[in-house]
Amino acid sequence: MSWDFFVPVCVGDLVKTGGINQYVVQDVVSPKQLASYLSRFKAALRSQGPLCILEHFDTGYSVLQHSKSVELAVKEDTLELLVQVVSGLSVSLPSLLISTSLSAAERKEKLNAVKMSVFLLCKLTENLESDSYRQNIVTAPGKGGKKGKAGGEGLMQWDSEREQVLQALVQLFQLDIRSLWSLSLVEEEFISCVTCCCYKLLENPTISHVKSKPTRDCIIHLLGLLIKKYNHLLGAGVKVIQMLQHFEQLSSVFAQAVFVWSTEYGVRAIIGEVIREIGQKSSEELAREGSGVKAFASFLSEVSALVAELMIPNISFLITHLEGESHTMRVAVCEVLGEILVRVLCGDGLDESGRADRDRFFDTLQEHLHDTHSHVRARVLQVYARIVNSKALPLCRYSEVMELAVGRLMDKSINVVKSAIQLLAAFIAHNPYSCKLSSADLKKPLEKETAKLREMKERLEEKAPVAVIKASELWAAMVPELLVTVRKELEPTSEAEQEQQEDEEGGEVEEEKEAGDDRATAVKIAQYLRVNKYRNAVQLCIRAHSCFPESEMFASLSTLTPETMLDTLALIFKGSDDGTSELSQNLPPTPQKETEKEGEDGELKKQEMLVQYLKDTETFALQVERAISVINSMLYWKTTSVVQEAVQFCVTVCEFSVANSVSGVRKMLPLVWSTDAAIKDAVIQAYRRLYLNPQGDSVRMKAQTLVDSLSELMVDASLGTIQCLEEIVQEFFSSGSNLQSTVVQVLWKRFTGKRETSGLYRRAAVLLLGMAARAEREVVLSNLDTLCSVALGEKVTEDFLLARDTVITICSVTDHVRQSKAAPFRLPQDHQLFTCLTQAVAEGVVMEDPYWQSFMEQAVRLIYFLAESPDQLCSRLLQRSARLLLDQIAEGGEVNKDAGQMQDGSQESNEQGEQVNCVCLAQLLALCGCVAFWQVSHLERSVSAELRRRRGETEEREEKEKGPAGKAKQAANESAMEEELGLIGASAEDTEAELIRNICETELLAEENLLSAFLPLLVRVCSSPGRYSHPQLTTAACLALSQYMMISPSVCEENIRLMFTVLERSSLPVVRANAIIALGDLTVRFPNILEPWTQNLYARLSDEVPSVRQTAVTVLTQLVLKDVLKVKGQVSEVAVLLIDPDPHINSLALNFFNELATKDNAIYNLLPDIISRLSDPERGMSSEDFNTIMKQLFSYITKERQTESLVEKLCQRFRTAKTERQWCDLAMSLSLLSMCERGFKRLQECWECYSDKLTEPGVYQPLLSITAKLRRGAKPQFKAQVDEFEQRLTAVHTRGLENVESPEMDEENQKRVSAEKTVARTPAPTRGRLKSKRGQGKPSVSSHGDDSFVTPQKSRKSKKPAVTFSSDEEEDEEDAVMAESETPKVTTPITRTSRRARLRN
Repeated sequence: MSWDFFVPVCVGDLVKTGGINQYVVQDVVSPKQLASYLSRFKAALRSQGPLCILEHFDTGYSVLQHSKSVELAVKEDTLELLVQVVSGLSVSLPSLLISTSLSAAERKEKLNAVKMSVFLLCKLTENLESDSYRQNIVTAPGKGGKKGKAGGEGLMQWDSEREQVLQALVQLFQLDIRSLWSLSLVEEEFISCVTCCCYKLLENPTISHVKSKPTRDCIIHLLGLLIKKYNHLLGAGVKVIQMLQHFEQLSSVFAQAVFVWSTEYGVRAIIGEVIREIGQKSSEELAREGSGVKAFASFLSEVSALVAELMIPNISFLITHLEGESHTMRVAVCEVLGEILVRVLCGDGLDESGRADRDRFFDTLQEHLHDTHSHVRARVLQVYARIVNSKALPLCRYSEVMELAVGRLMDKSINVVKSAIQLLAAFIAHNPYSCKLSSADLKKPLEKETAKLREMKERLEEKAPVAVIKASELWAAMVPELLVTVRKELEPTSEAEQEQQEDEEGGEVEEEKEAGDDRATAVKIAQYLRVNKYRNAVQLCIRAHSCFPESEMFASLSTLTPETMLDTLALIFKGSDDGTSELSQNLPPTPQKETEKEGEDGELKKQEMLVQYLKDTETFALQVERAISVINSMLYWKTTSVVQEAVQFCVTVCEFSVANSVSGVRKMLPLVWSTDAAIKDAVIQAYRRLYLNPQGDSVRMKAQTLVDSLSELMVDASLGTIQCLEEIVQEFFSSGSNLQSTVVQVLWKRFTGKRETSGLYRRAAVLLLGMAARAEREVVLSNLDTLCSVALGEKVTEDFLLARDTVITICSVTDHVRQSKAAPFRLPQDHQLFTCLTQAVAEGVVMEDPYWQSFMEQAVRLIYFLAESPDQLCSRLLQRSARLLLDQIAEGGEVNKDAGQMQDGSQESNEQGEQVNCVCLAQLLALCGCVAFWQVSHLERSVSAELRRRRGETEEREEKEKGPAGKAKQAANESAMEEELGLIGASAEDTEAELIRNICETELLAEENLLSAFLPLLVRVCSSPGRYSHPQLTTAACLALSQYMMISPSVCEENIRLMFTVLERSSLPVVRANAIIALGDLTVRFPNILEPWTQNLYARLSDEVPSVRQTAVTVLTQLVLKDVLKVKGQVSEVAVLLIDPDPHINSLALNFFNELATKDNAIYNLLPDIISRLSDPERGMSSEDFNTIMKQLFSYITKERQTESLVEKLCQRFRTAKTERQWCDLAMSLSLLSMCERGFKRLQECWECYSDKLTEPGVYQPLLSITAKLRRGAKPQFKAQVDEFEQRLTAVHTRGLENVESPEMDEENQKRVSAEKTVARTPAPTRGRLKSKRGQGKPSVSSHGDDSFVTPQKSRKSKKPAVTFSSDEEEDEEDAVMAESETPKVTTPITRTSRRARLRN
């Protein structure tokens, strides 16, 4: 073979004349002849094998050349032939490649065949892929017809053929075909031909789908072979970056590819190439649209999840993006760090370098918890959650990260808050500490163990040896002085001095001889040296040499010089010390001491670890408690997703038995009433998971667990919590669970005491039975005798709480609770239940039990709900109770002769005040009030409902009796009959209502009725607080009087002044709070009577006791929002509560204005009056408090028309304001408005109102801030107006109004303004302005002169006479009641909105 095949850059290059021995296509076959040529090709393939491509290459090339005109079948046939050729080469080549006798011609022949077949196969594959993509776009999915079906079949067929092509190429390139080239240098064009085909296939949008996985895997493996064997590494890295930039869906594909290339093919450098390319992208480039930043980020995240260990060497390239502007890249890098920390840098087996990297990465993540972009903060929190769930967070970082997570709960981004909640839940689920203990429980053990550790340290310090200075150090310090002494002693002296010294030292020599050895002498010399007796030491050393000439220590003194003397002294001094130290060191330590020392050190380390663990546990517990308190407050956010996360967090906390976890579970219980279905479902599912799906080996165990968990939730629960829990339990008993009957059995056993349990759990059991009775009435009805005998029998007085809860349970079967419309279900008066109840109530009147009253209220309620003729029962109950009280007085030995007249209302309390027990009397009065209240309720609810029911039955019976004739007549006069029936129904209802009102007015408090006997006593106790000063008596009397006032308007009018006197002048906060609630109910029932007293109700908002203020704002909120009270300027008192020190009162006031803002223009209409009242100098409110209140109130003003009108109203008030403080408050209020262009124009028009006040900084600065706000984002023309206005403000502020504007300037300004108005006037603003003036009823500033503004006269309030409570019995009792002049008069009648007033249940 004389020619070579070169892979062309373009397909068309093959028909051009090439170089020497270069293959050129000779014959391009026409489309019509292709079929016959393909037949020849096929025949040659069968006969000659894959080498036939050398002769039939032109046929395949012709198909490529005419690809746009040839049919799809021709292309598919050609593709099939080429796949067979490549597969044939893959089969025949292995034996040739290992052959050593392959000639050059044979090698060239095989090489040309490989290049030709691969070239044609790749180019035809690209062509078919393009056709398939175009067909996919043109053919609309889901359309019928033959064409559409055929197109769909063609696409499916191409998917399978494409996979065959790739498998053939993979099979070929798995062979080492490089040996076919000279020097094994494969030409780049050949490799590019294959890789281009692969990348072309990857551009398919469906390549990342699941159905394309086989094709995707083949491409990845083919590219892996080319990278590993054919030097495609650099090209692959560049191509990956380019394709990620243009095809975002390829991020997961290339992540999987890089994973395969680096692991299966061992090409780890590819990761470095790709990451280096991404790391070199500048932040400006990534910020541009279409930069592929999302694909890069997704690629990095997925690669790090697959090969985290290979990311560490290249992480430095990515870290730079953390400082870039692209938040998407910052997220990706943080996720990469998280994967590295989870998969690689975790555990205790890290070396020093690994720990350093781990700490550095954690520090980086913590920094980005405060990232400027919320998405980054949220994803970093999610990364931390993954780290914690994988138990890869070091223990030393728990506290720090936990604190940061709790801080993120306050983030302004909802996603960040949700992620923070998830992270905290992960901390609790995987914490290494004990969450079951609260920080308070841990405090004492920590203090105890800390004190123990301190004692151990002190004990060890006492045993520690004293530090000893080395002899060598002492010797070095004494050498200079010792040398002087030695020289002085060795100098020659006179004979007289020498004899004197010998006489002085003779005794010492004798002592040394007596010592008998040189060692003792050496010790003596060392002692002299230690006490600085250098002269004695030198002299003794000289004489010792003469006494012990054979001693080694003094042998060097045979030649007496200063040097030898120092050497000898040094040997004696240091040698003795070193010898002893060496001796002590060489001695082996005793086993006992060594064991003791090791034991003490071990105990100390254990104690230190225990103390540190307790400290960490306490810190963790404190952070958990803080997180729980914050997340519990999120349960009532408006964002559904946050509430769902908070509910899930509460479930997690409860499942892990964290201390105080029940608080959150109870707090989320009211959400079962949420209008949001998602929130309601989340709460129900949470309770089902926590309480209604118990774990246990048997049904009995499951039922026991369920009852225990629900009982624990009900212990000490509030009434509201129990009502919400009813919904959950009722759903359980309505669901048909197989546990129902067993649960009921367990509850009855616990209630009856068959199973020992505490009183709290017995009460919880009976309440749960009541909840079950809502779903199935027979649960309670069939066991009434048991309830009466156990809780209401002889031992009822021992536990009134159990009796109360039992009554509540029985009440759950009544028609009032079950909302039944059938015939009323009632029991006869002589039923055992009522006998037990009346006896228990009557006996309890003369007992001082604090729980009797709550039992009595429920008992009276049950009597009126369930008994036949309950008024007769309660009448006998009152008689019996009063008689028992009188008997108690008689037994005391102080009997009053007129005591028997108590039922006639003629008893004198001033004579019995010292005899009767105040608590018992208070309980009797409370019973009277309760009976009066439920008597009225019984008439207006039960009796009225029964009358309506009977009337309805009568009408139905009459309808049936009329028969067909009556029906025909009714059809003939249908319209007339409907109108007549309507009138008849209305008149019947009015007659019934009038009957009920007449009974309340005339019969309930008639002389023959027992209730009337107690009214004078109630009035007497309430009007004489000095005489009846017992707190419980006063409280009960005031509450009972208010219940009596509910009976009729006449009783209310007679005692309303007394009730308001009690409200204002009682010294007991509980009495004032009860009076507010009672007066709120009376306002609903008798609005015309209470309307003049509205101001007195608002006055309690400034009560000095927080509980009274809280009650007042709660009651007034209900009255105002239900349109019972008219909203007037007194609302300013509610506004003051926005700065109340009590946070609960603060939130109630905020809720009031939030609800009021939903009413049209309510706050807008009130704002001017509120500002005037709050800025009144007599109130004395600070400017900071005023600004805080106004900032909240002005946030509700959002409409431009309201803003414009308020600007004019506030500017007008500058003229009537007298003090500088009022000017400043008005200016500050103007600055708080969301000023619009129309509002600014109105501000300019009202210039005359405030221009003379601009010299005050408190007026000038707020107005100047308005111009700063308006300038932001303003149009050039409007901005110029703002700048001009600001210059005018500044000029007047600095120089004064009279120095800025002269009369000539005023005329010019007026002319200019009038000219602008003439040009720019349009009808619409004029109409709007006129309309607003008409609504205001006040003249506009811009249309009137100064004479139209008259300063209003200050209203004078008559001072109320100071009234003191009487403490002396001889004083007039009525002194405590308001005078007639203090009683407000009715000014505005209020009409009823409904036929009957609603009463509290």
